[in-house]
Amino acid sequence: MIKVVYPGTFDPITSGHEDVVRRATGLFCEVIVAVAKSRANTLFTLDERVDMAREVFSGYDNVRVEGFDGLLMSFVQSQHSRVVLRGLRAASDFEYEFQLAGMNRNLYPEMETLFLTPAEQYTFISATMVREVARFGGDVGKFVSPTVAIRLKQKNQGCL
Repeated sequence: MIKVVYPGTFDPITSGHEDVVRRATGLFCEVIVAVAKSRANTLFTLDERVDMAREVFSGYDNVRVEGFDGLLMSFVQSQHSRVVLRGLRAASDFEYEFQLAGMNRNLYPEMETLFLTPAEQYTFISATMVREVARFGGDVGKFVSPTVAIRLKQKNQGCL
């Protein structure tokens, strides 16, 4: 009965993130989507990002969404987990993720980091690119769920 933590800022949550979580639900008894409070400027607040993720994953019985602030390893321990799931879109992600996994293992030696790649049609999608396309009025419907697309449009029109 392995419980996995899938952390990120998810600003916003994309179809690539959804794909990784969907596939993880078949591998783990529980998937905790851990939405991090970012020190950088985010388009959406932590509460908005948690709400969006809960909407997106509402159909999954073994997915739970939680916001957190602080060290990931502290959050992982508080969830009684020893496994962190990270997504790798391209080789360019690997170096950073490899360093992060090493630091996290140093902080919490019992922890393991596992990597999943999204399906090929999602490898080019990043939350940063989605925000940029949405900011200029582009259609992001192919890259995010309908509820996230609506929130992006509202946010960029100053309605949220």
